[in-house]
Amino acid sequence: MSKLIRLAVLGATGRMGRAVIATALDDPRFEIVAAYSRERTGEDAGAIAGRQACGVGISDELEPVVAAGDVAIDFTRPEFMQAVTQACVTSGRALVSGTTGMDDSARAALENAARKIPVFWAPNMSIGVNLLLAALADVASRIGDDYDAEIVEAHHRHKVDAPSGTALALGEVLAVARGKPLTEISDFAREGRREVRETGRIGFHSIRAGEIVGEHDVRLVSAGEEIRLGHSAFSRDAFAAGALRAAVWLQGREPGLYGMRELLDLSAK
Repeated sequence: MSKLIRLAVLGATGRMGRAVIATALDDPRFEIVAAYSRERTGEDAGAIAGRQACGVGISDELEPVVAAGDVAIDFTRPEFMQAVTQACVTSGRALVSGTTGMDDSARAALENAARKIPVFWAPNMSIGVNLLLAALADVASRIGDDYDAEIVEAHHRHKVDAPSGTALALGEVLAVARGKPLTEISDFAREGRREVRETGRIGFHSIRAGEIVGEHDVRLVSAGEEIRLGHSAFSRDAFAAGALRAAVWLQGREPGLYGMRELLDLSAK
């Protein structure tokens, strides 16, 4: 039997942290050895995730938690990225991160860490979403600016960043196909604007309501037809499974910044 992969889960009491713990406890390839959160310290990680107690208490000491595992799975907040990456670099541990809403300093921390340790980052850990990104790239490369692009995303009422990281990733795919920076052709709100839609721009719309797990729809509309591509997540298990798949794939990798394109072998597609 191959060696168990020891996981340190960061953001363990959050929605995604609990999903990762629950999914890993059901998977014989993994062992939960440490869990970090600034909330519910001392409580059992398995019990918090809705499983039987696993004997791992929630700790608010980041460095020892990271050092205990083979790989850290991070679903914290972007403002913690500097501390998370520093702890991983210091301990020489691989990092899988699904944290979104990062600013330039958080992204720089991730990129700097990737020079010393293997880092896997994806704004969405769902395999289906990343296949959607690949499909959109193919479609977008074959149509012109005469197809208006609108991206609609919906998430639970507790999500703090908008648009979602996945919506922005979809927008980046469209912007690349149109040969312009996304920042130059994005429309995030139209309230108070009395003007016709400008050709070539990409519209974003965010819904925050109830406990919606995650929905993303891309509508490409010309004068005569519409192309619709989308993805709906039914539970957070899809994202947890993707993060765990990334943790397996990352074992033995050289330092570098990896993502779903490498995991799914989409780089040349």
